[in-house]
Amino acid sequence: MRFLFVHGTGVRRERHDRLFALVRERLAARFPDAAVDSCYWGDRFGATLGAGGRSVPGLKPAPGAAPDAPDDMDGIDAETAEWALLLADPLCELRVLAEAGWPAGTGSGPGGEDGGADDDPFTMPGVQAAGIRVLATLAGLPPAPPHPGDELGALLHGTGLASDFPAALDAAARSAEAARAAERATGDPQARELATALARAVAAGALAAAGAEADCTGAERDRLVELLTTRLGGDARVPGARAAAFLGRLAQRVTTQPLLNAWRGSLTVGATPALGDILRYQARGHDLREFLHARITAAPGPTVLIGHSLGGIALVDLLALAAARGEAVPGTELLVTVGSQAPFLHELGALAALEPGAKLPYGFPRWLNVYDRQDVLSYLAGPVFPGDPRITDHEIGSRQPFPACHSAYWKQDALYERIEQAVAEAEIG
Repeated sequence: MRFLFVHGTGVRRERHDRLFALVRERLAARFPDAAVDSCYWGDRFGATLGAGGRSVPGLKPAPGAAPDAPDDMDGIDAETAEWALLLADPLCELRVLAEAGWPAGTGSGPGGEDGGADDDPFTMPGVQAAGIRVLATLAGLPPAPPHPGDELGALLHGTGLASDFPAALDAAARSAEAARAAERATGDPQARELATALARAVAAGALAAAGAEADCTGAERDRLVELLTTRLGGDARVPGARAAAFLGRLAQRVTTQPLLNAWRGSLTVGATPALGDILRYQARGHDLREFLHARITAAPGPTVLIGHSLGGIALVDLLALAAARGEAVPGTELLVTVGSQAPFLHELGALAALEPGAKLPYGFPRWLNVYDRQDVLSYLAGPVFPGDPRITDHEIGSRQPFPACHSAYWKQDALYERIEQAVAEAEIG
Protein backbone atom coordinates (compact mmCIF):
# COMPACT_ATOMS: atom_id res chain seq x y z
CA MET A 1 0.00 0.00 0.00
CA ARG A 2 1.11 3.53 -0.76
CA PHE A 3 0.10 6.97 0.47
CA LEU A 4 0.60 10.02 -1.73
CA PHE A 5 0.29 13.41 -0.05
CA VAL A 6 -0.65 16.45 -2.18
CA HIS A 7 -0.19 19.79 -0.43
CA GLY A 8 -2.44 22.81 -0.66
CA THR A 9 -2.40 26.41 -1.76
CA GLY A 10 0.39 28.78 -0.85
CA VAL A 11 2.80 26.02 0.21
CA ARG A 12 6.39 26.27 -0.97
CA ARG A 13 9.40 24.04 -0.44
CA GLU A 14 10.34 24.87 3.15
CA ARG A 15 6.77 24.74 4.38
CA HIS A 16 6.09 21.56 2.41
CA ASP A 17 9.10 19.75 3.85
CA ARG A 18 8.07 20.52 7.43
CA LEU A 19 4.46 19.56 6.81
CA PHE A 20 5.22 16.37 4.95
CA ALA A 21 7.70 15.24 7.60
CA LEU A 22 4.85 15.44 10.12
CA VAL A 23 2.37 13.62 7.88
CA ARG A 24 4.88 10.89 7.02
CA GLU A 25 5.75 10.31 10.66
CA ARG A 26 2.10 10.02 11.71
CA LEU A 27 1.14 7.73 8.83
CA ALA A 28 4.22 5.52 9.26
CA ALA A 29 3.32 4.97 12.90
CA ARG A 30 -0.04 3.49 11.88
CA PHE A 31 0.98 1.89 8.59
CA PRO A 32 4.60 0.72 9.10
CA ASP A 33 4.63 -1.36 5.91
CA ALA A 34 3.22 1.35 3.65
CA ALA A 35 5.22 3.70 1.45
CA VAL A 36 4.51 7.38 2.15
CA ASP A 37 5.33 9.74 -0.70
CA SER A 38 4.68 13.37 -1.44
CA CYS A 39 3.79 15.23 -4.60
CA TYR A 40 5.34 18.69 -4.28
CA TRP A 41 4.02 21.07 -6.95
CA GLY A 42 4.39 24.54 -5.44
CA ASP A 43 7.47 25.77 -7.31
CA ARG A 44 6.49 24.34 -10.68
CA PHE A 45 2.76 25.06 -10.78
CA GLY A 46 2.26 27.67 -8.06
CA ALA A 47 1.62 31.32 -8.75
CA THR A 48 4.30 34.02 -8.91
CA LEU A 49 4.19 37.68 -9.82
CA GLY A 50 5.72 37.54 -13.27
CA ALA A 51 6.31 41.28 -13.39
CA GLY A 52 7.44 41.60 -9.80
CA GLY A 53 4.20 43.17 -8.63
CA ARG A 54 4.36 46.08 -11.06
CA SER A 55 0.58 45.92 -11.49
CA VAL A 56 0.09 47.02 -7.87
CA PRO A 57 -0.32 50.83 -7.62
CA GLY A 58 2.10 52.38 -5.18
CA LEU A 59 4.10 49.23 -4.56
CA LYS A 60 7.76 50.08 -4.23
CA PRO A 61 9.97 48.34 -6.80
CA ALA A 62 12.69 45.93 -5.73
CA PRO A 63 16.04 47.52 -4.79
CA GLY A 64 17.94 48.52 -7.92
CA ALA A 65 14.87 48.35 -10.15
CA ALA A 66 13.73 51.40 -12.06
CA PRO A 67 10.41 52.87 -10.85
CA ASP A 68 7.46 52.09 -13.11
CA ALA A 69 5.35 55.12 -12.24
CA PRO A 70 5.91 58.62 -10.84
CA ASP A 71 6.15 58.64 -7.09
CA ASP A 72 3.20 61.00 -6.73
CA MET A 73 1.00 58.90 -4.45
CA ASP A 74 2.54 59.69 -1.08
CA GLY A 75 -0.32 61.99 -0.12
CA ILE A 76 -3.99 61.18 0.21
CA ASP A 77 -6.90 63.55 -0.13
CA ALA A 78 -8.03 64.70 3.34
CA GLU A 79 -11.69 64.46 2.38
CA THR A 80 -11.27 60.86 1.22
CA ALA A 81 -9.52 60.05 4.48
CA GLU A 82 -12.36 61.58 6.51
CA TRP A 83 -15.00 59.57 4.68
CA ALA A 84 -12.97 56.40 5.13
CA LEU A 85 -13.34 56.90 8.89
CA LEU A 86 -17.02 57.84 8.60
CA LEU A 87 -17.80 54.69 6.62
CA ALA A 88 -16.04 52.61 9.28
CA ASP A 89 -17.93 54.43 12.06
CA PRO A 90 -20.75 56.71 10.84
CA LEU A 91 -21.15 58.22 14.33
CA CYS A 92 -17.49 59.09 14.90
CA GLU A 93 -17.95 62.82 14.14
CA LEU A 94 -20.94 63.03 16.47
CA ARG A 95 -18.89 61.24 19.11
CA VAL A 96 -16.28 63.99 18.96
CA LEU A 97 -18.95 66.65 19.51
CA ALA A 98 -20.60 64.63 22.27
CA GLU A 99 -17.37 64.21 24.21
CA ALA A 100 -15.54 67.46 23.49
CA GLY A 101 -18.41 69.86 22.89
CA TRP A 102 -17.44 73.37 21.84
CA PRO A 103 -14.91 75.70 23.45
CA ALA A 104 -16.05 78.78 25.29
CA GLY A 105 -16.68 81.73 23.03
CA THR A 106 -18.75 79.96 20.39
CA GLY A 107 -22.25 80.14 21.90
CA SER A 108 -24.86 82.94 21.73
CA GLY A 109 -23.73 85.43 24.31
CA PRO A 110 -21.02 88.11 24.69
CA GLY A 111 -18.24 85.61 25.49
CA GLY A 112 -17.25 85.42 21.79
CA GLU A 113 -18.89 85.64 18.44
CA ASP A 114 -21.97 84.10 20.01
CA GLY A 115 -21.03 83.43 23.62
CA GLY A 116 -20.21 80.33 25.66
CA ALA A 117 -21.04 76.77 24.76
CA ASP A 118 -21.78 74.57 27.73
CA ASP A 119 -22.84 77.23 30.20
CA ASP A 120 -24.39 79.94 28.04
CA PRO A 121 -25.70 82.59 30.51
CA PHE A 122 -28.25 83.82 27.93
CA THR A 123 -30.03 80.47 27.56
CA MET A 124 -33.45 81.11 29.09
CA PRO A 125 -34.87 78.52 31.50
CA GLY A 126 -37.36 76.27 29.73
CA VAL A 127 -36.15 77.32 26.26
CA GLN A 128 -35.09 74.38 24.11
CA ALA A 129 -31.40 74.40 23.11
CA ALA A 130 -30.69 74.97 19.45
CA GLY A 131 -29.11 71.54 19.07
CA ILE A 132 -32.15 69.79 20.54
CA ARG A 133 -34.30 71.45 17.89
CA VAL A 134 -31.97 70.23 15.13
CA LEU A 135 -32.09 66.68 16.44
CA ALA A 136 -35.88 66.83 16.71
CA THR A 137 -36.04 67.97 13.10
CA LEU A 138 -33.90 65.00 12.06
CA ALA A 139 -36.13 62.60 13.99
CA GLY A 140 -39.16 64.16 12.30
CA LEU A 141 -37.98 63.53 8.76
CA PRO A 142 -40.07 60.91 6.94
CA PRO A 143 -38.62 57.45 7.60
CA ALA A 144 -39.27 56.37 4.02
CA PRO A 145 -37.08 57.84 1.28
CA PRO A 146 -38.66 60.88 -0.37
CA HIS A 147 -40.49 60.41 -3.66
CA PRO A 148 -38.12 60.20 -6.64
CA GLY A 149 -39.67 63.44 -7.89
CA ASP A 150 -38.03 65.21 -4.95
CA GLU A 151 -34.32 65.95 -5.46
CA LEU A 152 -33.32 64.12 -2.29
CA GLY A 153 -35.49 61.16 -3.25
CA ALA A 154 -34.13 61.10 -6.78
CA LEU A 155 -30.58 61.20 -5.43
CA LEU A 156 -31.20 58.35 -3.01
CA HIS A 157 -32.80 56.18 -5.66
CA GLY A 158 -30.18 57.06 -8.25
CA THR A 159 -27.30 56.10 -5.97
CA GLY A 160 -28.81 52.87 -4.69
CA LEU A 161 -29.10 54.23 -1.13
CA ALA A 162 -32.89 54.44 -0.89
CA SER A 163 -33.40 51.14 0.90
CA ASP A 164 -30.66 51.79 3.48
CA PHE A 165 -31.53 55.45 4.11
CA PRO A 166 -34.36 54.92 6.67
CA ALA A 167 -32.24 52.73 8.96
CA ALA A 168 -29.30 55.13 8.73
CA LEU A 169 -31.59 58.05 9.54
CA ASP A 170 -33.06 56.25 12.55
CA ALA A 171 -29.64 55.12 13.81
CA ALA A 172 -28.28 58.66 13.81
CA ALA A 173 -31.41 60.22 15.32
CA ARG A 174 -31.61 57.70 18.16
CA SER A 175 -27.92 57.55 18.97
CA ALA A 176 -26.64 58.56 22.39
CA GLU A 177 -23.85 60.49 20.62
CA ALA A 178 -26.38 62.68 18.80
CA ALA A 179 -28.37 63.28 21.98
CA ARG A 180 -25.31 64.37 23.96
CA ALA A 181 -24.00 66.57 21.15
CA ALA A 182 -27.42 68.19 20.81
CA GLU A 183 -27.49 69.04 24.51
CA ARG A 184 -24.13 70.78 24.20
CA ALA A 185 -25.06 72.74 21.06
CA THR A 186 -26.71 75.70 22.77
CA GLY A 187 -26.02 78.36 20.14
CA ASP A 188 -26.97 78.72 16.49
CA PRO A 189 -23.43 78.28 15.08
CA GLN A 190 -23.09 75.07 17.07
CA ALA A 191 -26.49 73.89 15.87
CA ARG A 192 -25.47 74.49 12.27
CA GLU A 193 -22.32 72.42 12.79
CA LEU A 194 -24.38 69.72 14.47
CA ALA A 195 -26.73 69.68 11.48
CA THR A 196 -23.79 69.02 9.16
CA ALA A 197 -22.42 66.27 11.41
CA LEU A 198 -25.83 64.61 11.58
CA ALA A 199 -26.23 64.76 7.81
CA ARG A 200 -22.78 63.23 7.30
CA ALA A 201 -23.61 60.48 9.81
CA VAL A 202 -26.81 59.58 7.95
CA ALA A 203 -25.07 59.59 4.57
CA ALA A 204 -22.18 57.51 5.90
CA GLY A 205 -24.55 55.04 7.53
CA ALA A 206 -26.45 54.51 4.28
CA LEU A 207 -23.23 54.17 2.28
CA ALA A 208 -21.72 51.72 4.76
CA ALA A 209 -24.86 49.57 4.78
CA ALA A 210 -25.13 49.55 0.98
CA GLY A 211 -21.47 48.66 0.56
CA ALA A 212 -20.59 47.57 -2.96
CA GLU A 213 -24.26 47.87 -3.96
CA ALA A 214 -24.04 51.67 -3.79
CA ASP A 215 -23.45 53.58 -7.03
CA CYS A 216 -22.50 56.91 -5.52
CA THR A 217 -19.85 59.40 -6.58
CA GLY A 218 -18.17 61.86 -4.26
CA ALA A 219 -20.21 64.69 -5.79
CA GLU A 220 -23.47 62.83 -5.22
CA ARG A 221 -22.46 62.06 -1.64
CA ASP A 222 -21.70 65.72 -1.00
CA ARG A 223 -25.00 66.80 -2.52
CA LEU A 224 -26.82 64.31 -0.29
CA VAL A 225 -25.14 65.82 2.77
CA GLU A 226 -25.96 69.33 1.57
CA LEU A 227 -29.65 68.56 1.06
CA LEU A 228 -29.95 66.87 4.46
CA THR A 229 -28.07 69.66 6.21
CA THR A 230 -30.34 72.28 4.65
CA ARG A 231 -33.44 70.42 5.84
CA LEU A 232 -31.98 70.46 9.35
CA GLY A 233 -31.39 74.20 9.27
CA GLY A 234 -27.64 74.11 8.72
CA ASP A 235 -25.29 75.05 5.92
CA ALA A 236 -23.08 72.29 4.58
CA ARG A 237 -20.96 74.80 2.69
CA VAL A 238 -19.66 76.50 5.83
CA PRO A 239 -16.04 75.30 6.34
CA GLY A 240 -14.04 75.06 9.53
CA ALA A 241 -16.34 72.88 11.65
CA ARG A 242 -14.49 71.83 14.78
CA ALA A 243 -15.39 68.12 14.69
CA ALA A 244 -14.63 67.88 10.99
CA ALA A 245 -11.22 69.47 11.53
CA PHE A 246 -10.41 67.02 14.31
CA LEU A 247 -11.68 64.12 12.21
CA GLY A 248 -9.57 65.26 9.27
CA ARG A 249 -6.40 65.29 11.33
CA LEU A 250 -7.15 61.85 12.73
CA ALA A 251 -8.07 60.48 9.30
CA GLN A 252 -4.82 61.62 7.75
CA ARG A 253 -2.90 59.89 10.53
CA VAL A 254 -4.52 56.49 10.01
CA THR A 255 -5.32 56.42 6.28
CA THR A 256 -2.22 57.82 4.64
CA GLN A 257 -1.44 56.64 1.13
CA PRO A 258 1.76 54.83 2.19
CA LEU A 259 -0.34 52.82 4.64
CA LEU A 260 -2.90 52.07 1.95
CA ASN A 261 -0.06 50.99 -0.31
CA ALA A 262 1.16 48.67 2.43
CA TRP A 263 -2.32 47.20 2.82
CA ARG A 264 -2.65 46.71 -0.92
CA GLY A 265 0.78 45.13 -1.03
CA SER A 266 -0.02 42.72 1.78
CA LEU A 267 -3.36 41.79 0.21
CA THR A 268 -1.87 41.20 -3.24
CA VAL A 269 1.83 40.43 -3.05
CA GLY A 270 1.56 38.87 0.40
CA ALA A 271 -1.48 36.79 -0.57
CA THR A 272 -0.11 35.80 -3.97
CA PRO A 273 1.04 32.26 -3.06
CA ALA A 274 -2.30 31.35 -1.44
CA LEU A 275 -4.89 33.18 -3.52
CA GLY A 276 -2.72 33.19 -6.62
CA ASP A 277 -2.33 29.41 -6.62
CA ILE A 278 -6.12 29.01 -6.67
CA LEU A 279 -6.59 31.53 -9.47
CA ARG A 280 -3.77 30.01 -11.48
CA TYR A 281 -5.23 26.53 -11.04
CA GLN A 282 -8.62 27.72 -12.28
CA ALA A 283 -6.97 29.01 -15.43
CA ARG A 284 -4.22 26.42 -15.99
CA GLY A 285 -5.12 23.41 -13.88
CA HIS A 286 -4.57 20.92 -16.71
CA ASP A 287 -0.79 20.93 -16.26
CA LEU A 288 -1.01 20.26 -12.52
CA ARG A 289 -3.51 17.43 -13.07
CA GLU A 290 -1.21 15.84 -15.64
CA PHE A 291 1.66 16.08 -13.16
CA LEU A 292 -0.42 14.46 -10.42
CA HIS A 293 -1.50 11.67 -12.76
CA ALA A 294 2.13 10.90 -13.61
CA ARG A 295 3.12 10.82 -9.92
CA ILE A 296 0.18 8.60 -8.97
CA THR A 297 0.86 6.05 -11.70
CA ALA A 298 4.65 6.06 -11.25
CA ALA A 299 4.39 3.31 -8.65
CA PRO A 300 2.04 0.35 -8.34
CA GLY A 301 -1.06 0.59 -6.16
CA PRO A 302 -3.08 0.31 -4.16
CA THR A 303 -2.76 4.03 -3.48
CA VAL A 304 -4.44 6.31 -0.92
CA LEU A 305 -4.44 9.92 -2.07
CA ILE A 306 -4.44 12.63 0.59
CA GLY A 307 -5.10 16.15 -0.66
CA HIS A 308 -5.07 19.29 1.46
CA SER A 309 -7.04 22.37 0.38
CA LEU A 310 -6.24 23.06 -3.29
CA GLY A 311 -4.52 19.66 -3.46
CA GLY A 312 -7.91 18.12 -2.76
CA ILE A 313 -9.55 20.18 -5.50
CA ALA A 314 -7.00 19.04 -8.06
CA LEU A 315 -7.40 15.41 -7.06
CA VAL A 316 -11.20 15.52 -7.27
CA ASP A 317 -10.94 17.11 -10.70
CA LEU A 318 -8.36 14.57 -11.88
CA LEU A 319 -10.23 11.50 -10.64
CA ALA A 320 -13.61 12.71 -11.92
CA LEU A 321 -12.26 13.62 -15.35
CA ALA A 322 -10.51 10.26 -15.69
CA ALA A 323 -13.56 8.32 -14.52
CA ALA A 324 -15.83 10.21 -16.91
CA ARG A 325 -13.59 9.08 -19.77
CA GLY A 326 -13.71 5.51 -18.54
CA GLU A 327 -10.04 5.70 -17.62
CA ALA A 328 -9.98 5.52 -13.83
CA VAL A 329 -6.55 6.42 -12.47
CA PRO A 330 -4.83 3.03 -11.95
CA GLY A 331 -4.33 1.88 -8.39
CA THR A 332 -6.33 4.64 -6.69
CA GLU A 333 -8.46 3.04 -3.99
CA LEU A 334 -9.23 5.90 -1.61
CA LEU A 335 -9.30 9.70 -1.78
CA VAL A 336 -8.93 11.71 1.42
CA THR A 337 -9.53 15.46 1.16
CA VAL A 338 -8.68 17.63 4.16
CA GLY A 339 -9.91 21.22 4.46
CA SER A 340 -10.86 21.23 0.80
CA GLN A 341 -13.05 23.59 -1.20
CA ALA A 342 -13.93 21.05 -3.91
CA PRO A 343 -17.59 20.63 -2.82
CA PHE A 344 -18.13 24.39 -2.73
CA LEU A 345 -16.54 24.86 -6.15
CA HIS A 346 -18.86 22.18 -7.50
CA GLU A 347 -21.84 24.15 -6.20
CA LEU A 348 -20.49 27.20 -8.00
CA GLY A 349 -19.94 25.26 -11.21
CA ALA A 350 -16.22 25.95 -10.92
CA LEU A 351 -14.89 22.38 -10.93
CA ALA A 352 -13.31 21.53 -14.27
CA ALA A 353 -14.49 17.93 -14.09
CA LEU A 354 -18.19 18.27 -13.31
CA GLU A 355 -21.12 20.33 -14.51
CA PRO A 356 -23.13 22.00 -11.74
CA GLY A 357 -25.42 19.42 -10.16
CA ALA A 358 -23.70 16.48 -11.87
CA LYS A 359 -23.07 13.27 -9.95
CA LEU A 360 -19.67 11.72 -9.46
CA PRO A 361 -19.01 9.37 -12.37
CA TYR A 362 -18.76 5.61 -12.13
CA GLY A 363 -15.18 4.66 -11.34
CA PHE A 364 -14.59 7.49 -8.87
CA PRO A 365 -13.03 5.95 -5.73
CA ARG A 366 -14.22 6.07 -2.12
CA TRP A 367 -13.97 9.60 -0.76
CA LEU A 368 -13.32 10.61 2.86
CA ASN A 369 -13.79 14.37 3.23
CA VAL A 370 -12.46 15.86 6.48
CA TYR A 371 -13.56 19.32 7.65
CA ASP A 372 -13.47 21.63 10.66
CA ARG A 373 -16.40 23.97 11.36
CA GLN A 374 -13.95 26.73 12.27
CA ASP A 375 -12.09 26.31 8.98
CA VAL A 376 -13.87 28.59 6.51
CA LEU A 377 -11.98 26.88 3.68
CA SER A 378 -13.46 23.43 4.40
CA TYR A 379 -16.80 22.20 3.06
CA LEU A 380 -19.17 19.23 3.16
CA ALA A 381 -19.17 16.85 0.22
CA GLY A 382 -22.04 14.49 1.10
CA PRO A 383 -24.90 17.00 0.78
CA VAL A 384 -23.54 18.18 -2.57
CA PHE A 385 -23.60 14.61 -3.91
CA PRO A 386 -26.67 13.29 -2.07
CA GLY A 387 -27.08 9.56 -1.78
CA ASP A 388 -23.59 8.70 -3.02
CA PRO A 389 -22.40 5.85 -0.75
CA ARG A 390 -18.77 6.44 -1.72
CA ILE A 391 -18.63 9.75 0.18
CA THR A 392 -18.13 10.18 3.92
CA ASP A 393 -17.79 13.56 5.64
CA HIS A 394 -15.91 13.59 8.93
CA GLU A 395 -15.61 16.52 11.31
CA ILE A 396 -12.47 17.26 13.27
CA GLY A 397 -12.23 20.08 15.81
CA SER A 398 -8.80 21.53 16.47
CA ARG A 399 -10.14 24.19 18.89
CA GLN A 400 -8.20 26.71 16.83
CA PRO A 401 -9.69 29.75 15.10
CA PHE A 402 -9.25 30.42 11.43
CA PRO A 403 -6.75 30.51 9.73
CA ALA A 404 -4.74 28.38 12.18
CA CYS A 405 -7.34 25.59 12.00
CA HIS A 406 -6.78 25.23 8.25
CA SER A 407 -3.36 23.70 8.94
CA ALA A 408 -4.07 22.20 12.38
CA TYR A 409 -5.53 18.95 10.99
CA TRP A 410 -2.13 17.32 10.61
CA LYS A 411 -1.37 17.24 14.32
CA GLN A 412 -4.74 15.71 15.24
CA ASP A 413 -4.68 12.01 16.13
CA ALA A 414 -8.36 11.93 15.14
CA LEU A 415 -7.41 12.54 11.50
CA TYR A 416 -5.09 9.55 11.29
CA GLU A 417 -7.52 7.37 13.23
CA ARG A 418 -10.22 8.19 10.69
CA ILE A 419 -7.87 7.51 7.76
CA GLU A 420 -6.98 4.15 9.32
CA GLN A 421 -10.67 3.34 9.63
CA ALA A 422 -11.33 4.33 6.02
CA VAL A 423 -8.44 2.16 4.81
CA ALA A 424 -9.90 -0.81 6.72
CA GLU A 425 -13.40 -0.16 5.35
CA ALA A 426 -12.02 -0.10 1.81
CA GLU A 427 -10.12 -3.32 2.53
CA ILE A 428 -6.91 -1.88 1.17
CA GLY A 429 -4.01 -4.23 1.79
